[in-house]
Parts: sequence; C-alpha cells; structure tokens
Amino acid sequence: MSTATSAPAPPESTEPRGRTAFVRRFVQGDLASLRVLIGLAVIWAIFQSQNDRFLTAINLTNLMLQITAVGLISVGVVYVLLLGEIDLSVGAVSGLAAACMAVLNTKHGWNPYLAIAAGVLVGTAIGAVQGSLSTGFGIPSFVVTLAGLLIWQGALLYVLGDTGTININDSKITGLANTFYSGTTAWLIAAVVIGAYAASALWGWRERVQAGLADSDLIGPVVRIVVVAAAIIGAVAVLDSDRGIPLAVLILLGFVAGMQYVATRTRFGRHVFAVGGNAEAARRAGISLHRIRIAVFAISGTMAAIGGIMQASRLLAVNQGSGGNDLLLLAIAGPVIAGTSLFGGRGTVWSALLGALVIGSISNGMDLLSLESSVKFMVTGGVLLLAVIVDAIARRQRQAVGRA
Repeated sequence: MSTATSAPAPPESTEPRGRTAFVRRFVQGDLASLRVLIGLAVIWAIFQSQNDRFLTAINLTNLMLQITAVGLISVGVVYVLLLGEIDLSVGAVSGLAAACMAVLNTKHGWNPYLAIAAGVLVGTAIGAVQGSLSTGFGIPSFVVTLAGLLIWQGALLYVLGDTGTININDSKITGLANTFYSGTTAWLIAAVVIGAYAASALWGWRERVQAGLADSDLIGPVVRIVVVAAAIIGAVAVLDSDRGIPLAVLILLGFVAGMQYVATRTRFGRHVFAVGGNAEAARRAGISLHRIRIAVFAISGTMAAIGGIMQASRLLAVNQGSGGNDLLLLAIAGPVIAGTSLFGGRGTVWSALLGALVIGSISNGMDLLSLESSVKFMVTGGVLLLAVIVDAIARRQRQAVGRA
C-alpha cells in the first residue's frame, strides 16, 4: 500500500520587503539620488527661511549658471572615481585650457570655434598623458595628478604672460554662458527634453522586460516620466519668469545625459564599471586595464577643459586665479556627496549634476547670508566629510549583506 507524501513547502523568502527593503536600500546607497534630493530640499528650505531671495527666479537662474563649470568638470571626475582613482589636476587643467583658448582668440586672432577646440584638445592631451604615466609606470594617480596640479598651474602663468588677465570680447565665446532662451523657444525645448526622456525610459523598460529583468507593469516608468516632466515644467516656468533657459544649462544637461548613456549603455561604460569594481576580474575577462584607464583620464581632462572654458565665458576673462580657489574641491566633492563611491565601481554621471546643485546651493546661500569665506570652506569641507562617512557606512552594509 503506497502512502502519499506531500512535497516540502518552499522555504520562506528571507528577502526584506516593503518598508524594510526600502530602508535597507536607502542605507546601502541604492537610493542615493533620493537621499540627495531630500537633502537638497532641506538645504533650500533652510536658506529660504533665512533669506527670502534664495528661491527667487533671478537667484535660481544665477545658481544654475554658477554650477555649470563645476558640473561639467565633475562629469569627468565621476569616470575617474568609478575606477577608484582620483584626479587632483582638474582645476589647474580647466584654467590652462581656458587660458590657451583666450590667448589664441584674443592675441592671435584665431576663429573662436577653433580656439575653443584647441583648448579642449589641450585638456584631452593632458589627461591622456597623466593616465599613461600612472598606468605605464604603476604610479598612484594621486601622485601623478598632484604633480600635474603644480605643473599646469605653472603653465597657466606662462601662457598668460606678463598681462596676468585676458579679457574675452568675442561674442561667440561669451555667448556660451550669456545666451538665454525664453517664451515659446523655452517651452519647445522643454517639450523636446520631456519627449526624449519619455522615449528613453520606455525603451529601456522594454529592453529590461524582454530580458526578464523588469515587471511588465508600466506603472513604474510612467510615474518616473510624470515626475520628471513636472520637474522640467516647474524649472522652465521659474527660469522663463527671469531671463529664460540658459544655454550653459542645456550644455551641462547634454553632457550629463550623453556621458550617462556612455557609462550605462556602451561596452566602454561597462568596462569602466568592471575595472572599478574588480580590476583583476576585469583583466581575466580580457579587458585592457591600461586602455580603459588612459581613456578615462583623457575624458577627465576633456571635461575639465570644457568646464574651464564655460567658466571663462561666464566671467568674461581668464586670469592667474582661473581654475584655482575651491574649484577642485567642489568638482570632486559634488559627485561624492551625490552617491558616487570613492572606492570605485559604483556611481552615476547624474551625480555630477546633483552634487553640483547641492554644493552650489550651499555656496550661493552662504553668499546671500554674507558669511565669511572661512565659514564657507568649513561648511563645504564638513559636508564632504559627512558624504564620505555615509559612503563608507553604505559600503560596509553592502559587504555585510554580501557575506550573509
């Protein structure tokens, strides 16, 4: 006589769900963008309570112009951080590239577009050389780029010569940071951006569904599209009530979106994450570590040059202090604050924009409150230290989960 045996019950899932899963992902850094947006809202609320001019259209437009150079430089810094490396020369490179552009255009009469291209190529060449030295000789990037910081600062002084300051008068160059689109043009730009984001989001969702990596329910993508569209419409309404959408902001958004696509949708981007996550495993998988590192430092130099040129366009001049002061600190602090890990292999190019917004908002707010430079440096340094601590805690949490 046979006896029926019941199949053992499947083991209960140990995956945390609901609120517990959300909190775990928030602590581990998986929701870094949300964390930054919450922090940004708190920062804006604090400064608005202290000075009611902070959230006015004219100040927010100025804020967007102020963060453009830092944001562009940070785009290149993100790629370096994804490798677990550092580039301490980006500030000096930005100043040197801008000086080369200004000298070629003002003193030698070069076409403005050729002068801009030459300045960008200077940054690309410097980045490639530094990457080659670090990779070829096995020298830590910290040492190579620290030496580069001093070398390129000296080169900046040499290029400027005895004049010390070069004023930029060419409208093609100054227009990069002083052109605005308002009215119908502004809203057409908003419609194009919203449409492009919606198409990208839906296409990405479709690919993930076909690969079995996402739920077929459209609610998630649609909610994200609605939220982004509302944010864009609100931003355009505010900017249009002042001077309009700055061309500089469109340039920044274009580079952030483009480099994010490269990082997440191309083989090169996947190789960058692989090398940053585990260099030895990447090497065994056939990835050329040398080429990836050289290319990443070349990108860093290129974006530093572009940021320096945008800064010169906004200030209408290049001088001996270009690329100096706290530009290096801000360019590195921004992505780290916005969730790009200092340990490599984890981050997003959008952190360049979010981080620049946080850093720029703090600086702008303290300027409105007329705080001394000493206070500004201490506050900015404290925010960076807090971000690094949060990053370290999140990394420990991920490692603990991985061992469990």
